[in-house]
Amino acid sequence: MDLDRTDAPSGSAPRTSSGFGRLLVAVYGILALAATVRGAYQLVAQGSEAPVAYSLSLLAGIVYVVATVALAKGTGRWRTVAWVTVSVELLGVLTVGILTIVDAGDFPDATVWSGFGQGYGYVPLVLPLVGLFWLWRTRPAPHTSAPPAA
Repeated sequence: MDLDRTDAPSGSAPRTSSGFGRLLVAVYGILALAATVRGAYQLVAQGSEAPVAYSLSLLAGIVYVVATVALAKGTGRWRTVAWVTVSVELLGVLTVGILTIVDAGDFPDATVWSGFGQGYGYVPLVLPLVGLFWLWRTRPAPHTSAPPAA
């Protein structure tokens, strides 16, 4: 997988969904599907048992869905949406991860982000770091203006 910026048209940033980004979008899509379905099912079937945990799982799934679409689109405002959703994802997994370790009683059942994503092989912890790196790596090149003619 080539991490060069050579797959972009001259003078523009590479799309976030090209090259390595295709794999990233696929992983986001799988996690989005898994987290959304799990959260929705748990809320409907067992909502009264752990409503906060199940709501957080559904929220995580929605964040992953939006991040997947934004990374797949990868240009213009979608890049901003990707930056925001991937950052929210990282903040969520760190916050919930810490809370589930400090006070597990608040989360009687696991969420996608519990234990820093332990139930998902820590993918929820690693994925936003990779996503943020990829967004940074595929950022638009700074515009340079020609010096004024003398």
